[in-house]
Amino acid sequence: MAASSLTTTVARRRNKRSENTIEAILAAAEVVILESGVERVSILDVCNEAGISRGTFYRYFSSQDELLEAFSRHKRSRFHQALADAVGPYDDPDERFDAFIRYLDNYLQVGRSRKLLMVAPDYAMGWFLRIFHDSISRFQSDLTIVFDAWEERSGVVIDRELVCELIIRYILSEQLVPSSKQARKALPNRIKRLVLAFRA
Repeated sequence: MAASSLTTTVARRRNKRSENTIEAILAAAEVVILESGVERVSILDVCNEAGISRGTFYRYFSSQDELLEAFSRHKRSRFHQALADAVGPYDDPDERFDAFIRYLDNYLQVGRSRKLLMVAPDYAMGWFLRIFHDSISRFQSDLTIVFDAWEERSGVVIDRELVCELIIRYILSEQLVPSSKQARKALPNRIKRLVLAFRA
């Protein structure tokens, strides 16, 4: 094997190892945060949970604040990537919308945002604020073919930004005041009724 190819292979292995280590640290941070809150997060506790040394931790994060910032970005990215993966396979507008609602319903049932809000309210509210506008934009992108189909069927122009804002506000309100499973099942029809009410 040529020296340049060997160097590239080694670099890829190191990068993959680094990615795995960072993932392990962030996963450990979530466990520690959900157990003790943000104010009591200990780097040593995160290291013990991740099964790494402090030296390894400081290779990737210089401080607790940097870890918390990375954790916030990681959660936001993971939320949007999982949603994109859930709706991506569906080119049919109705199927894509159903997949979108299924993802949100599952997120509300098994997501950890509500627990984060209980144990670290200030941090959780900051995270909600950060994800808010980003989510409106991402939802519009994920639902483009859905909105196109609704506009064609109804003959009206939909205020897409407003509809997506209402959806994300609904998700955030569910963190504070959870509704019943039956009420969540009615969400698709409620959103469709809203669409007709909020025309551009």
